[in-house]
Amino acid sequence: MHLRDGSVSDLPAAMTLLDAAVAWLASQGRTGQWGAKPFSAIEARVEQIRQMLSERTARVAEENGEVVGLCVVADEPLPYVDPAPIPELYLQLLVTDRDRSGSGIGSTLVDDAVDIARERGVKQMRLDCYAGDDEALIGVYERFGFTLERRFTVDTGQVEPWPGAILRMEI
Repeated sequence: MHLRDGSVSDLPAAMTLLDAAVAWLASQGRTGQWGAKPFSAIEARVEQIRQMLSERTARVAEENGEVVGLCVVADEPLPYVDPAPIPELYLQLLVTDRDRSGSGIGSTLVDDAVDIARERGVKQMRLDCYAGDDEALIGVYERFGFTLERRFTVDTGQVEPWPGAILRMEI
């Protein structure tokens, strides 16, 4: 596996990964995280990812020239999460090829993000994730070395608020 810097030119590959993740979640009846509609079909989501790729630090995992994972980190969280009282690196997006699940792509990208955090001299890395359904995503991030810090909800205009969790890793 090869890691490289990402850019807005990786938007089509990012949409492919995200669309596949949404389809996989929907196939299991798990639409609470991102719904059932492909990311690429929602212009606001496409624009959000375009902005991430153009304004933040993006890292791309490739195998044989094919994008198999994407990680985006920033110095600040997304707007619905309060900033930390200390400098940090915030993992804003992590998505991997569902067909290669369990092959270490996610852990490689998280390890790379930890290296970036160390290079920047920050003492922690945080992320937020979906905390609904069976909370399996929290367990994924805990296996990567993160610890649950707190839970929160986001009012999305739906009947039920979106349940989230903030996880933290000391660097």
